[in-house]
Amino acid sequence: MAMTFSTFIMTLAETIQSENGPNLAYLLRPTSPHGKDLVKEFRNPTRETLMSRYGGCIESPWDDIAVRYVMVTTHIARKRAGEAFNEQSQLVSCFFRYFINNTGWTLPALFSMLRDLRDLAFDADNYAKYNNQKSECMESAAGVVVKAFSNCMTDRTSPPNESRKWGVYYVVGLVLKCYFRVKRISLSKNILRALNANPDIPPLSEYPRSHQVTYRYYLGMLSFLNEDYNKSEQELTLAFYQCYIPAHSNQERILTYLLPLRVLRGHLPTRDLMDRFPVLDELFTPFIAAIRAGDISAYDIALDKWERRLLELNLWLTLERARELCIRGLFRRVWVATDQSTRIPVSMFHCSLRLKGIEVSMEEAECYVANMIYQGYMRGYISHEKKMVVLASANAFPRVADRLAPLS
Repeated sequence: MAMTFSTFIMTLAETIQSENGPNLAYLLRPTSPHGKDLVKEFRNPTRETLMSRYGGCIESPWDDIAVRYVMVTTHIARKRAGEAFNEQSQLVSCFFRYFINNTGWTLPALFSMLRDLRDLAFDADNYAKYNNQKSECMESAAGVVVKAFSNCMTDRTSPPNESRKWGVYYVVGLVLKCYFRVKRISLSKNILRALNANPDIPPLSEYPRSHQVTYRYYLGMLSFLNEDYNKSEQELTLAFYQCYIPAHSNQERILTYLLPLRVLRGHLPTRDLMDRFPVLDELFTPFIAAIRAGDISAYDIALDKWERRLLELNLWLTLERARELCIRGLFRRVWVATDQSTRIPVSMFHCSLRLKGIEVSMEEAECYVANMIYQGYMRGYISHEKKMVVLASANAFPRVADRLAPLS
C-alpha cells in the first residue's frame, strides 16, 4: 500500500516518540519504497510550498527534515544528483539540531544519513566530471561528517551505554573515506589528533567489529603512505583477522596492501590464499613466482607489465623494493650449488646474474653482493683483492624477517 506524506509524518512522529533508531534510519533513507510514493504524490514540489502547507504539523526540526526528504527523493528521481546532495546536506544539518540534544538511540539514523550523503556526493561529482564541470561535493560531505564527529565527541550528559560517543569510530571511518576519495589525505591528521586527544572515548575493542575494521584499515593505509611499514602491517593484519569472512571485497582491499608488506618480511602467501582472491592472484603471483625462483628478469618484466596498476595503488615503490628478495634468492641458489661453501668467487655471482638476463660487469656484480651484505640479506664480506666472497660459516643467509629492519 502506497504511503502518503501525511502517513509518513505520522509514522515519523511515532518513531521519534518510541526512540526507534533503526526505523528512523529506514524512514529517512531515499532508497526506501515509500520514497517513490512521495515522489508520485508531489509532481513538482518546492520546499516553500511544502513548508507553507505542512510546517508545524510535527515538532521542529522534523517538519523541515520531512520536507527536505521529499525534495531529496524528488531530485534523485529526476536524476539531479547535485541538487539531491545539497538537500541531503541541509537535511543532515537540520538533524544535528535534534541529535545534539538526544542520546545514542539516534546513531543508526545518523549513520544512514551520512552514508546517503557520501553516496550522493559521489554521484554528483561523477556527473559533473562526465559533463566537464567542477564539483566539490565529496569535500563538502567530509565537512558535514566532521561536524557529526564533533557532535558525537561532545556528548557529556548521556548515560555511558547510550552515549553518542559510540558513533565516533564509524563517523571517523566515513571522514577518512571521503578524504581518500578526494585525495586530501593530509587532512586526516586533524581528526585523528582530535580522536587521540579525548581520553573519555571507550576502548576501540568495545566498538562493533565493522567500526574497528574500517578504522584500522585506514590507519594502516595512512601509515603505509607515510612509509611507516611496521605500523601499517600491524593495523592491516588486525583489520584482516577481524574482518567478517563473507566480506570478500573488504578482505581483498586489505590484502592489496598487506601482502606486499608481508612479502618484504619474506613471508610469501600460500596457494590456497591466492586462490581465494583471483584479482590479487593475477597481480601478485608473477612477483611471488619470480622471488621463489630468484628470477630477477621475470620480476622486472612483471614490474613493467603492472606498472600503471601499481602506481594507481601506490604499490610500485614497495614492490620495486621487494626486488632485492629476488637477488637474495638467486645468490642463495649459488651458495647451495657450491655445497654451501664459505668462499665463493665473485665470478659465480656474476655468471648467475647473466644467466638470469641481467647483463652487468664484474664490478657491478660485486656491488650487488656488497649491497646484499649491507642490507643484511647475506652475512660475510668481500675480499676485493682475491675477488672472493667470504660467507659466515653459520646462517650465511639469515631469514628475511630476522634482519634488523626487515621492512626498510
